[in-house]
Amino acid sequence: MKKTILLAVVAVGVLSVYFINPFEKSEQPANTNAVEASTRVKAAMDFINALDGSQKSKALFDFNDEERYNWHFIPREREGLDLRNMNEAQKVKAFGLLNTFLSDQGVAKAKSIMQLEIILKALENLPPENDRRHPEKYYFSIFGQPSDTKPWGWRLEGHHLSINFTSVTGEVTVTPAFWGANPAKVPSGDKKGMRILKDEEDLGRALVKLLNPSQQKVAIIMEDAPDDVVTGADRKASLEKFSGLKFTEMNAAQQTLVQQILDLVFSNVTPDIAKAQMKVMQEAGGMDALYFAWAGSLEVGARHYYRVHGPTILIEYDNTQNDANHIHFVWRDLTNDFGEDLLAKHYKESGSGHGHSHGPGSDHTH
Repeated sequence: MKKTILLAVVAVGVLSVYFINPFEKSEQPANTNAVEASTRVKAAMDFINALDGSQKSKALFDFNDEERYNWHFIPREREGLDLRNMNEAQKVKAFGLLNTFLSDQGVAKAKSIMQLEIILKALENLPPENDRRHPEKYYFSIFGQPSDTKPWGWRLEGHHLSINFTSVTGEVTVTPAFWGANPAKVPSGDKKGMRILKDEEDLGRALVKLLNPSQQKVAIIMEDAPDDVVTGADRKASLEKFSGLKFTEMNAAQQTLVQQILDLVFSNVTPDIAKAQMKVMQEAGGMDALYFAWAGSLEVGARHYYRVHGPTILIEYDNTQNDANHIHFVWRDLTNDFGEDLLAKHYKESGSGHGHSHGPGSDHTH
């Protein structure tokens, strides 16, 4: 179950209407967090209760199972229960759970990535019986007992999609969160020209092109782009240092584009999760502590990479494979992936140490 990593973005006046300004006094009731937690717990239990014993043995894990950290975005065999092995009613429950954590945009993006497997299979001329590319080869895994008072989490994962949710007494993280697109731009067929991660690509390029020559000299850290996101599928993301152009060295128009990149990431999750992550980022220096770095060509169709990096947040974008028509985009929380910071605080306050939370409704182990 991957942790929810939410990044804070607070350039006043630039936030889209989707977001709540974290500096404005909230008119929502004080128990909003508890209500959200209860809604999420109910959705998780509705999904679990819809499964039979065999399905539960695949989908349910102890909270402390090492599988929770075994995340990746490549096509490979996975633990969990995939959509191919659910009936239609169970699929509805599975996506009902997803709907309580992601925004409509986030859910639509996830489903689009799944459907892109159909196009990729056709482009690779794979026979029908070959299931390497399959729109339902996406796995749901629950870690621990869904609860609004105890830690639990879950993961949705398959090729080019991995979102790791952790809930600690109702506070939620979603990192590591990964989205990918191959092809980034569909070259032919009924969906020719479709770009699922269009904004992720265009905003970064627009920003680097808006920089003046002296700013580009600082922001462009390598002539060639790395072959993938630098942090890969590491359990804990880290970079040796801050590189690139600092937010405070940008003009207002350039800062707006940084804000829009962050806004794009946060708009994938529900407003309460986004607001909480913005607060975390703000407490660690806010926008002024961010750096933007670019590597590779500035032109469409050539290898390129960028990142936005701050004390608590890291967003990486890489487009180098398949003649720069294959995007990897990841959001990491440098202090709270898999809810590590929330869990440390919870265990300290409760004095309980790392308790063993069993998956619901089963005594199996994975």
